[in-house]
Amino acid sequence: MSHTSSSLKQLALQKFKKNFWGVFSFCFIILVGLVSVFAYVFAPDNSQVANQMHLSIHSKKPGFKVDMLTIPSQLVTDQSWVNKVFFGKKNTDTEIPISEYEVQEDALMYKEYASDGLEGVEKSISLNAFPDSRIDGYIKKKTFLFGTDKYGRDLLSRVLVGARISFFIGFVAVFISLFIGIFMGSLAGYFGGKVDAVIMWIINVTWSIPTLLLVIAITLALGKGFWQVFIAVGLTMWVEVARVVRGQIISAKEMQYVTAARALGFNDFRIIVKHILPNIMAPVIVISAANFAGAILIESGLSFLGIGAQPPMASWGAMIKDHYNYIILGKPYLAMIPGLCIMSLVMAFMLIGNALRDALDVKS
Repeated sequence: MSHTSSSLKQLALQKFKKNFWGVFSFCFIILVGLVSVFAYVFAPDNSQVANQMHLSIHSKKPGFKVDMLTIPSQLVTDQSWVNKVFFGKKNTDTEIPISEYEVQEDALMYKEYASDGLEGVEKSISLNAFPDSRIDGYIKKKTFLFGTDKYGRDLLSRVLVGARISFFIGFVAVFISLFIGIFMGSLAGYFGGKVDAVIMWIINVTWSIPTLLLVIAITLALGKGFWQVFIAVGLTMWVEVARVVRGQIISAKEMQYVTAARALGFNDFRIIVKHILPNIMAPVIVISAANFAGAILIESGLSFLGIGAQPPMASWGAMIKDHYNYIILGKPYLAMIPGLCIMSLVMAFMLIGNALRDALDVKS
């Protein structure tokens, strides 16, 4: 039996490897996952939630360059490198975009950057504000590859950090939906009768409520926030899993191996967990991939409505909300870049779901 199972797994893996779009989507998802985990390593602005604002350089086009003066802070932040890698740097330094500067005796004269043809304010700062009275390394040319948003924040950094929410909401929501859905579907399909009737009534009631409205209601009950959205989305996606598991178990419990397990005296819990569930996981895996995509879209919609991840936390949906009016103001990239990110990640999960469906189809 184990040899046959191993052979089926190898066959499914070979079929999956032959699917170009499935492999490509898998590699893309792995890449996005790595970027999500190590976002602050790749982001040019590695401050917490990439929230360094420079209003004088707001809404600049991709590739914009400016001299950035960094004035070191006297505050000492106690932060481990692990915390910096995963949660961003507690940046207490002051960054000022400047258009020109000059060192005069014991002071640095600089002119703040001003857009739209305006003249920047001329200011000066003592060289004593810099270590060893040297400004080397404190004035650097900074390039914004994706431009800046309406608050002057680095758009590339916001996109990279925002990937974390969109990616991890899929994992949390799918985990919650699988836990509840498999439990409820197994009870309904295996025991039938009144248990099935009660659970199907719960499923039908939940199914009849529009998903977005149900998520909004749960979110308002739990409160606005990062983890609240994850839980709310997961609590609304279990019905699809439960219906699939129920249907599969109704068919599987009449199979000979289940009858043999009952004859050997195995209890119901062991029969469900050890014998039935491993044989019906193929459709569950496929629907989980679709739920990943659905969770990303729901979270983006909630952030767009303002009840998802709260500012200043970066979220692709919130970025679209902040900049959708720029589409008619000649700067559509501010909303299109996060929109394309959402589309790419959702498409990748849908393609990998199709590839898994084809690979796990025993009839082909």
